[in-house]
Amino acid sequence: METELFTVATPGHSAVIDLTARAEAFVDGRGDGLLSVFVPHATAGVAIIEVGAGSDSDLLDAIEVLLPRDDRWRHRHGSPGHGADHVLPAFVSPSTVVPVIDGELQLGVWQSIVLVDPNADNRERNVRFSFVG
Repeated sequence: METELFTVATPGHSAVIDLTARAEAFVDGRGDGLLSVFVPHATAGVAIIEVGAGSDSDLLDAIEVLLPRDDRWRHRHGSPGHGADHVLPAFVSPSTVVPVIDGELQLGVWQSIVLVDPNADNRERNVRFSFVG
């Protein structure tokens, strides 16, 4: 297995951050296998969605409807509604796996790998890419 851990700067508000180009660079030249993308955080996730056509904003809006940032949450430290961030990984997994053939991600035409981070309290996130040939 080959692996890389890197840090992603986040804007301090809900965000969807495209990791696809970095993932493509990581698997380039590695042959056939699987790319695992993992975020070791209790308040962020990884998704495969279309970006740039409004789907990223739609995803954040849907998360806000599903997990509103109000005082209903028992987990109460951090910014208001932070408990919702801790429920997020049950809906947006902290990991995903993408097939790689001949060093290329096998994503669909409109698919991108993204970090989903609704948490305003953390300005940096770690992401781990692991390739198994």
